[in-house]
This record gives sequence, structure tokens and C-alpha cells, in this order.
Amino acid sequence: MEIRGAGELLGEDQSGQIQKVGFGLYSELLARAVEALKAGREPELDEPLHRGIEVEMHVAALIPEDYLFDVHNRLTLYKRIASAGDGNTLRKLQVEMIDRFGLLPEATRNLFEITALRQKARAIGVTRLDFGPRGGRVEFTGDSSASVDSLLRLIQDRPEDYQLAGPQRLLIRTHQEDGRMRIAQAGKLFDALTGATVH
Repeated sequence: MEIRGAGELLGEDQSGQIQKVGFGLYSELLARAVEALKAGREPELDEPLHRGIEVEMHVAALIPEDYLFDVHNRLTLYKRIASAGDGNTLRKLQVEMIDRFGLLPEATRNLFEITALRQKARAIGVTRLDFGPRGGRVEFTGDSSASVDSLLRLIQDRPEDYQLAGPQRLLIRTHQEDGRMRIAQAGKLFDALTGATVH
């Protein structure tokens, strides 16, 4: 398991391949490979990092051992979460876990919400979100479908929170120690970039 990079899945420390790329990106690459194999295609291993969507919120995002002790069940659930294709599938999986194991701990709620952020990022052409206590950045693909009008309006209305740094990078200047609040802000930001209104 160490060589295959399952350290964080089984305990407190990351190791192997997960340590190199981070759990979020590792999950994305795994999900894409599984999807390709199910469709009868060869996984695109030659350039996986260029297409991965990285979401780093600097919070614990995992299924703790004291919530679900069985290693096999944890690994299976990680795979199902990473492979969820939309928000509805994620919500159903959350309900299933609560029904089977009890209320989700904060780290597991974070895991679901960060996965939902990754889905939103994919939909609007965001390749990377990095948002920590002292701010962060959003990086877009060259053909992002993010609403330019909404983005410019957001920057005009909240220049203390958001600033463009080139054609494909948005700086987040918010200082927010609370990880749950950062996740909520990122979700509203992505909603705004689809053309919805942010409050």
C-alpha cells in the first residue's frame, strides 16, 4: 500500500504517489483512469497532470479511522466519492454513509464539499483552486466557460477580495482562518462564475 500511495487513506500521513500529487489530484486521476477503462479506452497516462483539476483548501478532507475502521470500506468509499459524476450522486452517497455509519465528521463533510468544488471547477474550466487562510488563487483553462461579465462584476463589486492576475488567474485576497467558511466562499465564487449571483 505504501508504494501505491495509500498512506493518507489509512492513517494520518500521506505516502507514495498520493504524497507526490495530493489526495485531490490523485482521486481525479484515479477516477479518470477508471472511467476510461469502463469505456474500453486506454487511460491517458502520458499527460494526466495537465488535465487534472486540483482543489486545495488546506483543511482535513478524509474519512477518519475512528468513524469507519474497516480499511476496505474506506477505500471503496474514497473511490466512489472520487468517481461521483455530479452533485446528486454525491448527495445520495452522503445520505447512504450517514444511514450506515452515523453523522459525518467534519473532515468527511470537507471531503464531499471539496469533491463538489472539483465538479464545479470542471464544469466552468478551472484547472486549479488553492485557497488557504491567507488567500489563494483560481487558474482557468484557455477555453474556460466562466462568465466574463460575472467575473468582472465580482471584481468591481469586491476589489478587496478578488483581483485578476493575468488572463487566466484570479487572486483571492480574503483572509479566512475558518476552513468551512473558505469552502463556502469558493462554492459561491464558482456559482458566480456560471452566471449566478453571489451574496
